[in-house]
Amino acid sequence: MTRARQDRVLGLLVREGDWVTASTLADALGVTPRSIRSYVTAVNARVAGGVAIESGPQGYRAGPEAAAALRVEADAGTPRDRLHTVVRALLDAPEGIDVFDTAEALHVSPATLDADLARVRGLLGGTELTLERSASRARLRGTEGAQRRLLSKLAHDEMDAKSFDLSALRRTLGEGSVGARAFGPFKTELVARLGDLGWFVNEFGIADVVMHIAIAADRVAQDRPLDTAEPVGAGERPTQTQVAEIIADLSERHLGVRLGSADLQHLSTLVLTRVVAPDRGVAASTLPGLDPETEAVVRDVVTAAADEFLVDIAHDDFIARLALHVQNLLHRAREQAWSRNPLTRSLKSTYPMIFEVAVFIASRLQQRLGIPLPDDEIAYIAMHVGGRLERSRRADQLLTATIVCPGYYDLHELLRSSVDRSLGQAIEVVGVETRVDPDWASIDTDLVLTTIEPVTPADRIVRIQPFLTDADVERVQAAAGRIRRSRRLARLRAELERYFEPSAFVRGVGGDEEDVIRGLGALLRERGVIDETYIERTIERERLSSTAFTDALAVPHALEMTASRTAIAIGIADPSMPWGDGRVQVVALVAFSETDREAFQTVFEQFVEVFSERDSVQRIVRRGTDFNAFLDELVAVIDG
Repeated sequence: MTRARQDRVLGLLVREGDWVTASTLADALGVTPRSIRSYVTAVNARVAGGVAIESGPQGYRAGPEAAAALRVEADAGTPRDRLHTVVRALLDAPEGIDVFDTAEALHVSPATLDADLARVRGLLGGTELTLERSASRARLRGTEGAQRRLLSKLAHDEMDAKSFDLSALRRTLGEGSVGARAFGPFKTELVARLGDLGWFVNEFGIADVVMHIAIAADRVAQDRPLDTAEPVGAGERPTQTQVAEIIADLSERHLGVRLGSADLQHLSTLVLTRVVAPDRGVAASTLPGLDPETEAVVRDVVTAAADEFLVDIAHDDFIARLALHVQNLLHRAREQAWSRNPLTRSLKSTYPMIFEVAVFIASRLQQRLGIPLPDDEIAYIAMHVGGRLERSRRADQLLTATIVCPGYYDLHELLRSSVDRSLGQAIEVVGVETRVDPDWASIDTDLVLTTIEPVTPADRIVRIQPFLTDADVERVQAAAGRIRRSRRLARLRAELERYFEPSAFVRGVGGDEEDVIRGLGALLRERGVIDETYIERTIERERLSSTAFTDALAVPHALEMTASRTAIAIGIADPSMPWGDGRVQVVALVAFSETDREAFQTVFEQFVEVFSERDSVQRIVRRGTDFNAFLDELVAVIDG
C-alpha cells in the first residue's frame, strides 16, 4: 500500500504540472501531511543522484526524474511483487508448487507464503480458476484460456493506472520470456499491416492486444497452446484469415514462435473486436458485418439519449459505427476481455456532460443486452459521443468580432483574411470599421480587434497589428477563452443560487458512497423534492460509474430527471473521504426536474469545471463552514 501511495503522489504531481501543497496532497490520499513528506523522501530515493519530486515554500512539484521514478520496479521483497512471483510459479508448474520449497526460495516463512496463497485466491475471482491445496503442494486448476486471463490481470496490476509498458510485461512474464523480446517492433509492424488493409487502428487498445499475443507466445513456447477458440463470425473485413496470417508471420519473425490454429483464431478475434475500425470513407450502410438486431437496439438507445439530454447524436452514421463497436463489445463481454482506456479519468473530469451521455447509453445497453460495462468501456462510448458532437457543433457557438482598421488601400481586407484564416474556428468576423474615429459604443460584438488605441480599454477589446502576428492570435484566443468562461460561469452562478437548498447542507459527511447519498437524499426528500425511488436510482447510477468527476468533487444523481423541482444538496468532507477509486471533499447530490432539462448541461458541466481547480476547492472547503459561507466562497471563486 505504501508503494501505491508513493506512486499516487508522484502521479498527481505529474498530472498537475505545478506546485501542490502537502495538505492538498494529504487530502487527496486521505493521509497526514507528515506521511506525504515520507512518501516524497521514498520516491526521491528511487532515483540515485536525481530529483523525482522537488520541494519548496509552495509545496511539491514533479521534478526532472519523475517519469524515471514511476518506472522503477518495486522492491523484490514487497508483498505485491512476491504475490506475482507466487502466481507466476503456479502458472509455470502444471503439477503445482511445494509450499515449503517456495517459501525458502523467497526467503519467507511458510506462514507468510500461506498468507500469500490466500491473496492468490482473491485474485482468482472471474478467472474460472481455483487454487487447490493438498498437504505441502498447491496448484491452479482451470483452462489454459483462464490461466492466460490471470497473466493479463497481473500485467494490468503492474500498470496500475498507467499506460502499458515493456517493463510491466517483463515483470509479468519474466525477463527470459520470448513474448517480451520484441514488443515494440512487433506492435509497429502489426499497426502498419492492419493500416494497409484499410482499417483504422485503436492505439489505446493495440498495446493491450500485443500483450495478449506476447502471453500466447510465452505459453506456446512452454508447450501450453490453446485447444479451442471462438471465431469472430462470418462477414468481418479484414477477414479473420488475413489477420491470423499477419500474426503468424510476425510471431515467427519477431518472437521465434509458431502459433497453432486455435491461438491464431483467438488472437485474430481480439484484433478484430478490440483494435480495428472501418475507415470513415466507408458508408454507414455498407459497414461490414453489421448485425441488424444490434443496430436496432443501439438506434433506440441513442434516440432516447438524444431526447433525454437534448444532444445532436441521432445520426445514421453515428448509430451504425456505434453499433459495430457494441457488437465487438458483446464479444469482449463474453470473453471478459475488457479494453483498457488510458483517457478514462481525463474524459470524465474534462467532459463530464459527454461522459454522462455515455453512461446513459451504457445503462440502456446493459438493460437491453445484459452486459456489464466497466468505466473504461464507457469511456470508449464517450469518445464516440464526443466525436459526433464535435462534428455537429453549430456555427452560432462562435464568438462574433468586429475589426477596427483605418482604411489604407486594401489593408483592412488583408487583415480580415488573416483573422479568418488563423481564428476562424474560434470567432466569426461580422463587421469591419475603417474609420479612424469609430463609434466605439455602438460596436456590440463579443470581441473588438483593433489596430488603433480604443478610447476606453475593455476586456473584449484586443489590440492587434495591421499584419497579424502569432502573438496577436494568442491574445485574441486568450480573450475569447476568458469571455466564454465568464459567460459560462455567470450562467452557473445564476443557476446555483436558484437551485441550492440552504437547509440541505451538511459539513462532516462520512461513511461510504451509499451512506452519503441516502443522507443527502433524505434532506431533499423531506422537502418534497424527490422520493425514495429517486434516491435508489441515484445509487444505481453510482454503481454504473463513479460520479467523482474530479479529484475533489462527486456529483451523484439519477439518470432520469424526475424531481418535483431542481435542487442541490451539499455535503463537505474534511478531511477527504473515499469515493469510487479516489477521494473527494465535496459531494453535490443533484436532483433535476423535467422542466429544467436544458439547465442540466449548464449546471452539471460548469459546476464540475469550478471544482477542477485545486486552489479553489481548498478555499471553498476550508472557509465554507456553513451554507452561507460556502455559497459566498463559491460565488467569489466563480467571479474570479
